[in-house]
Amino acid sequence: MIKLDCSHRQDILLLDTGYITNLIFSRLHQILALKDLDLSLEEIKSILCDDDYNPFEVISIQMKRLKEKIKMQQKLLKELQNVSSLMEKEEKHMSHNYLEDSKSSETFGMKLLLTSAGVNNSTIHNELVDMLGKPIADSNALCIPTAMYGHPWVGPGVKAWQFISGNSENPMVDLGWKSVGVLELTALPSIDEDRWVPLVRETDVLLVAGGDALYLYHWMRQSGLADLLPSLDAVYVGMSAGSMVMAPNIGEEFVGWRPPTGGDKTLGLVDFALFPHLDHEMLPDNTLANAEKWAAGVSVPGYAIDDQTAIKVTDGAVEVVSEGQWKLFTP
Repeated sequence: MIKLDCSHRQDILLLDTGYITNLIFSRLHQILALKDLDLSLEEIKSILCDDDYNPFEVISIQMKRLKEKIKMQQKLLKELQNVSSLMEKEEKHMSHNYLEDSKSSETFGMKLLLTSAGVNNSTIHNELVDMLGKPIADSNALCIPTAMYGHPWVGPGVKAWQFISGNSENPMVDLGWKSVGVLELTALPSIDEDRWVPLVRETDVLLVAGGDALYLYHWMRQSGLADLLPSLDAVYVGMSAGSMVMAPNIGEEFVGWRPPTGGDKTLGLVDFALFPHLDHEMLPDNTLANAEKWAAGVSVPGYAIDDQTAIKVTDGAVEVVSEGQWKLFTP
C-alpha cells in the first residue's frame, strides 16, 4: 500500500500518472466522506495523517458530535417550550380580561331585578310584571335554592323547603306563576346539559334565593349556569345573596363560606355591588354607617338597600325601585 507522506518529506516516488490520479481521487473521496460526517478540517487532517488510522475513531468522534448537537437541541427545545408556555398564559390572561370587561359592558337579553328580600311590595311587583311583558299567571318560573345551603341560618332544612314550596315569608315562588320548577345547581354537573339547558332557555324567569353569595357563585360556575346567563332572554329575580352574586365582588364583610380559590369575587355581570337588608331589625350590623365602611372596600359603586327596595337593570340601564330606604356610594 502506498500513502502520501504528510510530514512533507522529499521522497521521490516513481509512479505512473494514472496511478497517482486514482490515488488523489481516492483521497479526495475520503476527505469528502469525512467532511459529510461534519468533521472539521483539523479532524480530517489528523485522521488522514494517522498511520494507525482506525475507522472506529471516526464513529466515536461522530457520536460525540451528535450527542453535543442533541444536547443543544434539547436545550433549545426546552427554552422554546418555556416561551410557548409563557405566551399561552399571557394569551389566556388577556382573553380572560377581555371576557370580563365585555361582560361588564355587554347589553344582555336577560333583565335583572335585584331585591333584598323578594317581591315585597306593589312597586317591585309592578316592575316585575313590566319586565316579563305578560302577566305572572302566564309566565313559567324556575327557582334556584342553592345559595341557602351555604348559609347556616337558612339551609339546608326547612327554610329551603319553604322557599321551594312557596311558603317563605319572602314572596317569590308564591306569586301565582303558571308553573314553577326547581333548578338545583349542585346537581347539574352530574347530568347531561341537554337535560337542563333547554329548560333554562325556555323559562320566563329565574327566582334565585338568598343565602351565601360565594357558595352560589361557586355552583353557578361549576354547573355552567354562569356561562349561560348572559345569553338568556329571561328575567332574573334575585333575593339577597341571589342579587349580590351579580356584582364583581361582595366585600369582605359578607364572606362566609369560602371558595377553594379564596377571595370575594362574584359574577361581575353588573358594575356595582349590593349591601342588602339595610337597617333590618334582626341584623344590627347592617347599619348605614357599616354600609359606608363596606362601600369603601369595594372597587365599584355600591348600593345599600333595605327590604322594600330593588335594583332594576334592563339593557344596561340601572334604576332603583323602592318604597323604602337606600343609598348609593361611589368610589
